Amino acid sequence: MKSDPDIRSEVSEEIKALGLSSGGLDSILAAMILKQQGIDVTWISFTTPFFDCDAAMKASVSTGIPIIIEDITDEYLKMLADPPAGYGKNMNPCMDCHALMFARAGVVMRNRGFDFLFSGEVAGQRPMSQRKNSMRYIEKRSGFEGYILRPLSGRILPRTIAEQKGFVNRDKLLSISGRSRKIQIKLAEQFGIKDYPAPAGGCLLTDHGFSEKLKDLMFIQKKFNKRDLFLLKHGRHLRLDKNTKIVVGRSKLDNENIMKLYDRKNDILIKHAFMPGPDLLIPSGTSEPLVKMAASICAGYTKTKPGDPAEMKVRSGNGCQILKVPAFSPAEFQNMIIK
Repeated sequence: MKSDPDIRSEVSEEIKALGLSSGGLDSILAAMILKQQGIDVTWISFTTPFFDCDAAMKASVSTGIPIIIEDITDEYLKMLADPPAGYGKNMNPCMDCHALMFARAGVVMRNRGFDFLFSGEVAGQRPMSQRKNSMRYIEKRSGFEGYILRPLSGRILPRTIAEQKGFVNRDKLLSISGRSRKIQIKLAEQFGIKDYPAPAGGCLLTDHGFSEKLKDLMFIQKKFNKRDLFLLKHGRHLRLDKNTKIVVGRSKLDNENIMKLYDRKNDILIKHAFMPGPDLLIPSGTSEPLVKMAASICAGYTKTKPGDPAEMKVRSGNGCQILKVPAFSPAEFQNMIIK
């Protein structure tokens, strides 16, 4: 990307930086290092059904650093269907995910008068998205090449426009590389940072089970809405046919979460009429034969003996009815479970 003439060049003016924040220690340290140089920092964090911004908002409260929150679900799904750099071990498109976030952050940078972007990325820390060649790919794909500063590894990475213009003192940046976090933990003590999350993957796309459910939704069912993505987080998922999937609660908490996402007008809800058991949801409904099959599956998750009749309450937009169906044994529907 060519140098933007609107980016201020007078060092005497207040320098403003916009940083991607996950809420983790590296994000916090990157901001603190820039604040030490008198730079006014703001964070931006993105949310989708696959990851949230809870940790970033918590970090904002604890540090006093302001934060901008954006929902990027629609744009993210387009990228996720066919990421140019491919997926990781599961449905995680890490490189193109980072490129998309920087692209969105770059637009905010330009529209709100920030001078450059930054992040808490460390060279070599993550095998897919934080190799040096991966970082170069991410910058080019974002459309803001040269404007992305990584303070924790700045001295071992190419000079950014912010450094070239004197907005940032390169000598005060760090040269961390690799997966060890000893330096970051020591820095946290120096900055008085005590409350930060453990370095774990907060993205559901790295989880195998979730990824299999998402693949089924995106590439088998194909037609879905945002609510369907949130449903992937809860219960067992079984595929009855190309257009029909059921979600069965595994616990009381699962049942509660499924009910929160229940669309009374369009979904079908099934549960045993008299016996404790799971809630079963058929998103957007289905045909009568498949409703009976789903009711038998739901009965199979109660204490009803396989083959015995069970009275199942079926609620739809048209009202409520009791269906008497035989309870399936687990063997009869194991091959339908998405896992």
